[in-house]
Amino acid sequence: MRYTVLLFLFFISCQDSKSEKKNTTLKSVSETPTLTTKKAVKTSEKPFLLTDKNVMKFFLEYDKIHKEDKVRIYTDFGEIDVKLFEATKFHRSNFIYLTKKKYFDKTQFYRVINNYIIQGGNSDDQKTLNKHKKIGRYLLPNDHKKGFKHDRGMVSMPSSAVENPYKMASPFEFFIVQQQGGAHHLDGDYAVFGKVIRGMEVVDKIAAVPTDKGDWPQSNVYINKIEIID
Repeated sequence: MRYTVLLFLFFISCQDSKSEKKNTTLKSVSETPTLTTKKAVKTSEKPFLLTDKNVMKFFLEYDKIHKEDKVRIYTDFGEIDVKLFEATKFHRSNFIYLTKKKYFDKTQFYRVINNYIIQGGNSDDQKTLNKHKKIGRYLLPNDHKKGFKHDRGMVSMPSSAVENPYKMASPFEFFIVQQQGGAHHLDGDYAVFGKVIRGMEVVDKIAAVPTDKGDWPQSNVYINKIEIID
């Protein structure tokens, strides 16, 4: 009888020892430093932003690869096709870059003066401001020495609203000359970088919409999207 009891206690002791070793092993595996490290590792990349310091170099390189030079502007009044000039490489590249970023989509023609210009590429909503922040803050050179004049149908880039003695161009905006005979008093002050090749009747329709005292259309005139075309 005594022998039987001793054997039983020995058996229980062995089982407890195995159980304890098993649990210790599982705990050790679950807390392996390698697993913890893998779980904790996260990669984060800062978004690329254009600035006055990097913009010239960026678009010089961009121009070598991205040779697209025609875009289509979709509005509620119809379509406007624009040919961008190769000679104004910074402005052409900038416009193609912003088009591919879909920056212009759902912006507006926010300044309209009949028999003068229609100006677009901006808006007063938060979404457009957020797009600005994601792309960067920069200006482009006033590349007006290529011989292009502000004839009717020409596409040009306005200067920045900030103090700007060199007439540096505001890259997110553009205007189309609608005036019969052109608006040549603008020559030299702003950079012409393209021309309308189809859809001037659409430009005329937009120019004729009623506006407030600040030349903002009383009913919003949206640029639904801009796409690159062949």
